[in-house]
Amino acid sequence: MPGKTYPTNIKQSAQPKRAHAAVNNIAIQGYEGSFHQEAAQLYFGNEINIAPCDSFRSLIKSVTQDEQTTAAVMAIENSIAGSILPNYNLILNSDLQITGEIYLHIQQQLMVNPGVRLEDIREVHSHPMALLQCIDFLESHPGWKLVETEDTALSAKHLHQYHHKHAAAIAGKLAATLYGLEILAENIHSIANNYTRFLILHKNESAVIPEGANKASVNFHTSHTKGALAQVLSIISEHWINLSKLQSMPIPQNQWTYSFHVDMEFDDLSQFEAALEEMSAYTEGIKVLGIYKNGKN
Repeated sequence: MPGKTYPTNIKQSAQPKRAHAAVNNIAIQGYEGSFHQEAAQLYFGNEINIAPCDSFRSLIKSVTQDEQTTAAVMAIENSIAGSILPNYNLILNSDLQITGEIYLHIQQQLMVNPGVRLEDIREVHSHPMALLQCIDFLESHPGWKLVETEDTALSAKHLHQYHHKHAAAIAGKLAATLYGLEILAENIHSIANNYTRFLILHKNESAVIPEGANKASVNFHTSHTKGALAQVLSIISEHWINLSKLQSMPIPQNQWTYSFHVDMEFDDLSQFEAALEEMSAYTEGIKVLGIYKNGKN
């Protein structure tokens, strides 16, 4: 198992005095005006500096290598599309800790340059996932050409930069505000209950278990003993811990072997500590990726 492991003792995690270290730059995947930025502002406040990154891998590098970037906000799963599996491995192989989470309601808006009317639109630009999320609305306008782009906010930015008079973009309200665009149609997504879960990541030296922590993310792989995984899950249940996530992931170095990512919700930290100690007897490696507060509370 790559990276530092915590077989039985979570107290090895760095625990500074404050729940949040002083924030300089917050790394996000995507561009200014993206849903990542909305999540970052919702968690840290509007007065933060954003460090846009063109990929999740570069987001990890930004936090680990740039002294001015003290934290990151990373999407990990969506209520419709499911988990972003590569991001679990990025976190697992980094020296970052999960220090929090936040759930953002994803609301898609159709936006244009000022003065452009609905009947002027010939093209709609956005990320493929956003276009898919709004397909019912888009299909009600069969004359529109759908143009796939790499980012919702970037679509809004280009709409503004190039003064398009016959194109629209699909993005969030923050993008419309930042780039001076008008929203012609609000909340055009087909499924209203669309949420993305974002993780808050800090460097190990600035990570902290916050007061009232009631959730932990853990990665482990079991021995080849028959029933080992079932035993681990039984231990979690016996300590009255809610298993809110169980995700298997291939271990690239060992063909047809898997590690397991679990999110564990508890009432008291001592429950988690006790369960972790018992789990060590049935696992070949445990890494605590973070202990934090449930973002749904």
